[in-house]
Amino acid sequence: MDNLHPLIHIVKSQKNGIAKGIYSACSANEYVIEAVLERALLNADYALIEATANQVNQFGGYTGMKPEGFRKFVYSIAEKVKFPFQKIILGGDHLGPLTWQNENTQEAMQKSAELIREYVLAGFTKIHIDTSMQLKEDNPSAHLNTKVIADRGARLCLAAEKAFGELQKKDAASVHPVYIIGSEVPIPGGSQEKKDLVNVTKVSDFENTVDTFKEAFRRNNLERAWGNVIAVVVQPGVEFGDETIHSYNREESKDLIKALKKYPSFVFEGHSTDYQTAYSLKEMVEDGIAILKVGPALTFALREGLFALNYMENELFRYNPEIQLSNFIETLDKEMLRKPDNWRNYYHGNSDKIRFARKYSYSDRCRYYLPVEDVKESVKLLIDNLKTVKIPLTLIKQFMPLQYDKIRNNRLKNDPEALLKDIIIHCIEDYIYATTP
Repeated sequence: MDNLHPLIHIVKSQKNGIAKGIYSACSANEYVIEAVLERALLNADYALIEATANQVNQFGGYTGMKPEGFRKFVYSIAEKVKFPFQKIILGGDHLGPLTWQNENTQEAMQKSAELIREYVLAGFTKIHIDTSMQLKEDNPSAHLNTKVIADRGARLCLAAEKAFGELQKKDAASVHPVYIIGSEVPIPGGSQEKKDLVNVTKVSDFENTVDTFKEAFRRNNLERAWGNVIAVVVQPGVEFGDETIHSYNREESKDLIKALKKYPSFVFEGHSTDYQTAYSLKEMVEDGIAILKVGPALTFALREGLFALNYMENELFRYNPEIQLSNFIETLDKEMLRKPDNWRNYYHGNSDKIRFARKYSYSDRCRYYLPVEDVKESVKLLIDNLKTVKIPLTLIKQFMPLQYDKIRNNRLKNDPEALLKDIIIHCIEDYIYATTP
């Protein structure tokens, strides 16, 4: 096998007229990652798993993991399901000053350079450089200039290249990272306000981004690194919010898609592709949006599964004084109320509307609370309780009808963890369909 990055092969396929793509699972949840790897095993596919800068960074992020720790975490799951390490692509998403926007430029960029350095040294080979956010000294009433974004991006690429040089000294077989650029980046986790508009990236903005970044790389003697820039993040007209989904419309994106054909070494990366239909995702890949990012939809599916299991647990054990119930749904909401910072900017309206959104919003801010100790213990108790019995098929039919059919057809075990992972895999199947020629 050659040492060319597997994502470069996808770019080559696209440019040869083959509608091949890959989906990127942006999650730090163990059940999600296990489901991704188990599904990839079936087709001997690569598994692209990404961590976002606020999730995983040199200070631990909200998961408490540094880049090296995240790599070990993913590899431990791979070991469990017997997934080959060499088929795992680790990605870093929104790497830049995302979490240090309130700091001055020098401090924020120093931290960003260290962030990207640690990601590369930990073996992450898909690096999304995102310097699109304003810092403390930037004028808040003006759009950040593309030249400023590109100059900061080049500076971070320089840090990544130096880090790869260090890595190569330890392991000569290391695969060189590929880079994703793009200043028109959707907000991580979905839109925050109803008024947020979804406008397809203008062709002139896309071309200006490419030209400006290329020049910034040249000024920093990064011509060779520019050869490893494989994708540009654009807004192709997909997004989701609290209760809304903006579906892909290829007619609205046709000028942008046509412009991509002039660039023989680039594809588009689509963020916030969560909740798109399988058919829409397929159209996106056919149109050159070859990297499909998905995150909240996977943990939304996980949350659906946990709720379903909690309802089953209550039906089976609520009148049994010998069983301590998990009270998962209540425990999760209690933690969300105790620390509202991760959802208050996303959910709007009266108290009833917000209460409903905490559970069922597409934005799925629940995912920030799954690593909390009380919530983790609740999930463990839920699973342990359901493992003490064979869950009646009638209950599974009531709360997980798709999984019921699989059990009846001997394609799924009647086991709470298998049920939980399969509801995530059901979401993944749309992406497998979309990215397979």
